[in-house]
Amino acid sequence: MKQKIELGKYQELIVTKKTDFGVYLNTPTGEENEKILLPKAQVPQGTQLKDVINVFVYKDSEDRPIATTLEPDITLGGVARLYVNQVTSIGAFLEWGLSKDLFLPFKEQLYPVKEGDAVLVTLYLDKSERLCASMHVYDALRNDSDYQKDDQVSGRVYEISENFGVFVAVDDMFSALIPQKEVFETYRINQPVHARVAQVLEDGRLTLSVKKKIPEQMNEDAVFIYQCLEDANGFLPFHDKSAPEAIKNRFHMSKNAFKRAIGHLLKDGKITIASDGIRKL
Repeated sequence: MKQKIELGKYQELIVTKKTDFGVYLNTPTGEENEKILLPKAQVPQGTQLKDVINVFVYKDSEDRPIATTLEPDITLGGVARLYVNQVTSIGAFLEWGLSKDLFLPFKEQLYPVKEGDAVLVTLYLDKSERLCASMHVYDALRNDSDYQKDDQVSGRVYEISENFGVFVAVDDMFSALIPQKEVFETYRINQPVHARVAQVLEDGRLTLSVKKKIPEQMNEDAVFIYQCLEDANGFLPFHDKSAPEAIKNRFHMSKNAFKRAIGHLLKDGKITIASDGIRKL
């Protein structure tokens, strides 16, 4: 079976020709016209014909396939956080460890990036067989982490959906979601997130919660609500029959969490619950 030289990947290729400006490399079954250049400055000392060299393959400024022994920050299908070096009329260009910057088209941006931004991207081949970056990383993130339920994790927001919730790249590589029902604040793209693993799904993706385990969270919620009562002169027009959205907007917690917290305060003799709200004792 014929082997092809593949863009965006590391490959072990054979030296088929030596010149004053470098060596030409190819696969064992490649045609003569498929060979690619490894520039002289990157050829390992003492390299001979038929030697095997591990290289990364991309396209140079003239859109020709070329080999390099330099190590880029991202490979085809991978994910990495790269810095924006320049924004032009056709898109942005990212630093990725090679002399030619990586192109990030406008259509692949989740928001308008600016010079100096660090953006999470994946590497793909466009219709013209050019290596490009995309901020649509959902399908490229991994789902094989070692994290377990209740582990604490850190990541950054990379996408926000009104239907599903807040998508987070844990460690900039693993797929995770804060479900919409767990979203109690306004998030922004690239915002750091420190959360607890609420569930590891069957496919390995992580479901996150910014809330702590119920007993610990209930105590914190109770303290917060009691402080709100004190700030409101001892009365709040909320109770266990209040609308979930009203509770979420006022206290940044779910109705169930609110009911647990005021139940805890009631049991401790700190409040009374009436038809018009809760009162401090």
